Amino acid sequence: MRDGPLDMRMNPEQGSSAAHWINTAAEKDIANVLFRFGEERHSRRMARRIVSERKLEPIKTTGRLAEIVKQANPSWEKDKHPATRAFQAIRIFINNELDEIENGLDQALDLLNIGGRLVVISFHSLEDRIVKKFIALQTKGDSYPRDLPVPQHLLNPRLNSMGKAIRAGICEKQSNPRARSAIMRVAEKIA
Repeated sequence: MRDGPLDMRMNPEQGSSAAHWINTAAEKDIANVLFRFGEERHSRRMARRIVSERKLEPIKTTGRLAEIVKQANPSWEKDKHPATRAFQAIRIFINNELDEIENGLDQALDLLNIGGRLVVISFHSLEDRIVKKFIALQTKGDSYPRDLPVPQHLLNPRLNSMGKAIRAGICEKQSNPRARSAIMRVAEKIA
């Protein structure tokens, strides 16, 4: 929403900034990141525009990138800036966020005591998909071939899912607009 340096790193001391990546990455790589991590339908068009604009002048600020993506986005969603998905995708990529979620879930499960609850709130469908899959796999237990007759007690499940995903209610969304995309999942450690 405000113009500033195009960095996006959670830790500015590690890795490359978003500006460095945007100004050096191949068009195809930019398009893939926008599509994979931002689920952006117009990723190729945006990547093409980014590459052509950076030839004129390096992209160093959030405002400039937002304007470039905005101009390349033919279909705007109501109440959402047209560059939101692109910025989200770049941030997720730059910080390796999805791998960090997987690592964090593994570590949290190892640290939990039996009977402890794993509670995860995700704000993006890609994050939620990882959490949902993790809980499902840990609830199922060890993986064996389908046709191998293994009793349930030998599968070694580590979690018990505690109901369905919970979304923010109308009152919560009104008082906290950021909650509109929040999804909470809960599981209990059983082994």
